[in-house]
Amino acid sequence: MKEQTILLYHTDSYLREFPAIVVRTLPDLNAIVLDCTAFYPGGGGQLHDLGEIQFGRTIIPIVKVKHSENGILHMVANSNPLPRQREQITGIIDWDRRYKMMRTHTAMHILCGVIFRDYHALVTGGDMEPLKGRMDFEFETMTKELVETIELAVNQEVKASRSVITKIIPREEAFQIPDLIRTKINLLPGHIQEVRIVEIAGLDLQADGGTHVKNTAEVGQIHILDYKSKGKINKRIYLRLDNLEN
Repeated sequence: MKEQTILLYHTDSYLREFPAIVVRTLPDLNAIVLDCTAFYPGGGGQLHDLGEIQFGRTIIPIVKVKHSENGILHMVANSNPLPRQREQITGIIDWDRRYKMMRTHTAMHILCGVIFRDYHALVTGGDMEPLKGRMDFEFETMTKELVETIELAVNQEVKASRSVITKIIPREEAFQIPDLIRTKINLLPGHIQEVRIVEIAGLDLQADGGTHVKNTAEVGQIHILDYKSKGKINKRIYLRLDNLEN
């Protein structure tokens, strides 16, 4: 039976440390399931979090977090001990990595919002790592001049210091919002009855489960490094962010 873990990162992406109870141990997978978690398990092109858990005097690194039929798994290296079922632990997020992912994810939404607003092009794919990512769009043609125009526009949105707002609403209500799904294919499984919405005020509104910064100003300068054709109506844009103190 899948555990219903409370997803703390859905309501507070800035939570760096949290208490939780172990509800299941899976020694064969070197993993535990918690009653709540601030660790992002990956999805939507965003990588899973890293960090560590502390129980008693023991501190062990979390090497992977992922969705599974058993719930959200917090996995440790083979040589590390697992806490006991019903034991309280403290989860500690690798904040440097998480914050870079938050900035990158929001940058991707800025890019998506600008391109949808200005060119009505849908997203056909995307992927990201800390401070860099790529996104594919339905463009028939793309030129250096167009990319330069897009880069200027996205950085204007960064400087506009737009608020980034998240909320969770019923699925039926969510699908009444025009253009909520910006991907070519609707990626929301039918069993999801509550939809998390991420809004960049005045620019973008999408269904999204990942972590984001609170304001576009936190993203910093967005550099579009390159673009490539990946098909007749599929063009790829590569971006990078600066490494900032946080």
